[in-house]
Amino acid sequence: MNTLSDTWSWLTTAAHWSGPDGVWNRLGEHLFLTAVCLLISCLIALPVALVLGHLGKGGALAVNLSNIGRAVPTFAVLVLLLLTPIGSYGQWSTIIALVLFAVPPLLTNAYVGMREVDRDVVRAARGMGMTGRQLLLGVELPLALPLILTGVRIAAVQLVATATLAALAGGGGLGRIITAGFNLASTPQVVAGAILVAAFALLVESLFEAGQRLAPQRGRRTA
Repeated sequence: MNTLSDTWSWLTTAAHWSGPDGVWNRLGEHLFLTAVCLLISCLIALPVALVLGHLGKGGALAVNLSNIGRAVPTFAVLVLLLLTPIGSYGQWSTIIALVLFAVPPLLTNAYVGMREVDRDVVRAARGMGMTGRQLLLGVELPLALPLILTGVRIAAVQLVATATLAALAGGGGLGRIITAGFNLASTPQVVAGAILVAAFALLVESLFEAGQRLAPQRGRRTA
């Protein structure tokens, strides 16, 4: 009970929320790192998945390779990158490790979403004279959007949780609160940092779920 009350006391102390080491600043750093990694991951994974899903060729191999990547611990990748020349370029080692971690769910869900589009609808669109580009952007993509957003949601939540590793590489984010707590032997601060990361992940999850509820309706209207 003392730990819980001390944690609550830490969270409700105004001094812990302001300044360069305060919660708001660390939350901003965490959000920025998550957004950058998610954007890069989407730019890498989604075009590949959409094209392969549209063509129906090579997708299974790409998905299997990306799923193999899930078996590699992100922390291990981060440590290896820190030992290479990349480790001397600021947070790039962290960004690369997190991007590699986020690509598999994006690639898998986008490809599966494209392949699960009703083939009768696709054939009808082709019969209407649609080009491959029109078919991809006007029919397949809107209908696959809910599953694509599921992949984006999964990747975003995973990134929020895993971005705490940035603190181990000297980066910012909420992970710095946790590592500072360990350095100070302050259990309440460590628990408070973990609670903040969990709350942030739940918030991101809720926002994406709200977006997914709108996606099926929008997809059907567009198609």
